Amino acid sequence: MTNHQQTIIDLRSDTVTRPSEGMLTAMFAAKVGDDVFAEDPTVNELERKSAELFGMEAAIFCPSGTMTNQIALKVHTQPLEEIICHELSHIKHYEVGGHAFHSGATLKTVNGKDGMLSAADVHNNINPDYDWLPITKVVSLENTCNKAGGTCYQLLGIEAIKAACLEHNLKLHLDGARIFNALATSKNTPKEMGNLFDSISVCLSKGLGTPVGSVLLGKKTFIRQARRVRKVMGGGMRQAGYLAAAGIYALDHNIERLKEDHQRAKILGETLTELPYVKEVLPVPTNIILFELQPFLTAKNFVEQLATQNIITIPLPHNKIRLVTHLDFTDAMLDKTITVLKKHIWYS
Repeated sequence: MTNHQQTIIDLRSDTVTRPSEGMLTAMFAAKVGDDVFAEDPTVNELERKSAELFGMEAAIFCPSGTMTNQIALKVHTQPLEEIICHELSHIKHYEVGGHAFHSGATLKTVNGKDGMLSAADVHNNINPDYDWLPITKVVSLENTCNKAGGTCYQLLGIEAIKAACLEHNLKLHLDGARIFNALATSKNTPKEMGNLFDSISVCLSKGLGTPVGSVLLGKKTFIRQARRVRKVMGGGMRQAGYLAAAGIYALDHNIERLKEDHQRAKILGETLTELPYVKEVLPVPTNIILFELQPFLTAKNFVEQLATQNIITIPLPHNKIRLVTHLDFTDAMLDKTITVLKKHIWYS
């Protein structure tokens, strides 16, 4: 890595992290086999460890969270069925319409508060049994909700949603892209989450810092079907243990430290609220900061100016900016970012 690269502060996403020395050592030392034959011991260990952590029966390792979400929706639904989710959901905005492509299913989106659904949202959006309407089949929650600024559910809210799903014979899926960030904030345990869902997608390459991969959790019969769907999607990997070893290392070493990301994000959020060129900062419960600029600044220009200071992020619609803290974002980087945000260039 060059000196120039070392000075870059990348706040685009927590997906930009690179494996630590300890993680790389674990990857190089991994014992591997052919996972399509279920013979990779390290993949098998990651799947066992993940399922046990959440108190679920089985798991399957996949290249991405998009794939784990799409496999779950495919296994849970048939064509002409429908999935209830929030308007801001990842499965709506960032998975290329995969629900339609893979499953022949539709989405019914709900504009719940702070990127979250309620039990009432479920009850109120189940379709009547008419020939001209898709059959409501699945409720999908995202925890944390990316587009709402990293908001996370309280356990009581999920329990009420689960009760509604049981009443109406619906499956409940969790897009747990940043589930460990959510748990660090809510103080709940993984098993408390696992008890409530029919399937959980757990991303390892965001806050936990692995280079690749997500695991999908569920009952053994569900995971058996998921393996077939993974294969048809092209997700059957061979000596994948080198990647799975990174996941095991992350689960062992990188969960507790998520609180550091949250604290740095909170400091950034507090700094932004004091700056006159910032119109609004959403609450910062986890590691995502969403803020809106005053009309005299454009998000595009703001991001371009940050880049001249070796700070990288991306503009969003409606003159908004997103910053995401992660394990490669240090206290020194935080100090520099705050200094840059307070510079006079934003007022010229």
